[in-house]
Amino acid sequence: MLDIVGAVVFLIVFSWLYLVVAVIVRVTLGSPVIFTQVRPGRYERPFPLHKFRTMTQACDSNGVPLPEDARITRVGRLLRKASLDEIPEVWNILVGDMSYVGPRPLLMHYLPYYTKEERQRHAVRPGLTGLAQISGRNDLPWDTRLALDAAYARSITFAEDLRILRLTVATVLSRQGIRVGAEHVMRNLDEERSSAQGPPS
Repeated sequence: MLDIVGAVVFLIVFSWLYLVVAVIVRVTLGSPVIFTQVRPGRYERPFPLHKFRTMTQACDSNGVPLPEDARITRVGRLLRKASLDEIPEVWNILVGDMSYVGPRPLLMHYLPYYTKEERQRHAVRPGLTGLAQISGRNDLPWDTRLALDAAYARSITFAEDLRILRLTVATVLSRQGIRVGAEHVMRNLDEERSSAQGPPS
């Protein structure tokens, strides 16, 4: 109920912000303004995640999308660093796919690469922010990030959610721990674990 009420209030109060960002994305990137991608939710059920677009659709001669750093625009980089590309996810909160606090919804093709303990992150709804985000965002190595997600799912409390929300505001305002494009040195989870030892059992 708190998620629903919070989402309604956010959408009303910040409707002007959605309009401003939508116009900026439309002018700099064209249509569509919203990027939608299927992600695993609670119990690993797929749902459509919504974000503002930050990259072009440029491809090479074979039709394969160019690397992220070649497709992200200057405006897109700024939107990501300010986390403004994430605000359409409030709609996902309103319809019950997500919560304000929980493990971030990652990619569907990562699912085979979690350990049994890491899969506990899917026992709760994914969140707009979470324990990993206030602990380093994408500066964290995968093992640490996923361990924090599982720890949150095992011991979720209302007081902890309030603490995470409070620290999220400070983290976003300081822009700590966020890497975009070429700044992001971490490999994808599937690439990292495939090269190490293959998918965990």
